[in-house]
Amino acid sequence: QVQLVESGGGLVQPGGSLNLSCVASGPVYSNNPMAWYRQTPGNQRELVAIIFAGGITNYGPFVKGRFTIARDYFRKMLYLQMNNLEPQDTAVYYCNHGGSDGTWGQGTQVTVSS
Repeated sequence: QVQLVESGGGLVQPGGSLNLSCVASGPVYSNNPMAWYRQTPGNQRELVAIIFAGGITNYGPFVKGRFTIARDYFRKMLYLQMNNLEPQDTAVYYCNHGGSDGTWGQGTQVTVSS
């Protein structure tokens, strides 16, 4: 089965940047989309960014060009480069393989605060 482990979260000041990574193990299928979601206490998980086979990407409306999702199929890695971070971006960020019924990582905390 697929396992996902995220890293790269932390505390950053408003306007700063973070690069999240997700390493996958097991039978990762390149045809399956991979995505980043985020969740704050009391709220549902929301899509941050998703990448489909062939490199097609889609982003949540709040991203506004600040984030970039990328996938390394050979190394089974997923990345999220986040720039110009805002306090509203504070959340636990989750890596996902295969959609809502697929596999989730344990999450990595991102805190944007001065």
